[in-house]
Amino acid sequence: MATEAMIGYLSTYAIHDGADPGVFTEIGEVTEITPGEESTDRVDVTHMQSPDRRREFISGLIDPGEASFTINWVPGSETDILLRELQASGDKRDHKITFPNGVTVTFEASVLTYSKSMPIDDRMTATITVAPSGAETWTEAA
Repeated sequence: MATEAMIGYLSTYAIHDGADPGVFTEIGEVTEITPGEESTDRVDVTHMQSPDRRREFISGLIDPGEASFTINWVPGSETDILLRELQASGDKRDHKITFPNGVTVTFEASVLTYSKSMPIDDRMTATITVAPSGAETWTEAA
């Protein structure tokens, strides 16, 4: 059986403008996307008669964790202005990642950090960390 593995090339990251119906603005010069890591809480429900003197657990709430993306940072660009405005406002907006095969994941999030780097002999970059809130919506490729 042949592999279906892919590289990340042609993936995109976009943020909705907040209008109704509004549009998604693609973030410029994205070099890496980390879609976040959901985790489910583990709730201890052990009681005095738990079988075999063992702890018992049930699944709790799902924490969407944090997502991040890295860009070639261009001070004053449309992307830079948008990200600074979103961090300053604290607004939650829909964020959408489109994968090379056309599958998308959309989630509401706010910008937590906008960390810039200016090395002396390499490109300037910025890593943006966002805090998803609520469930993700996945769509299949067209």
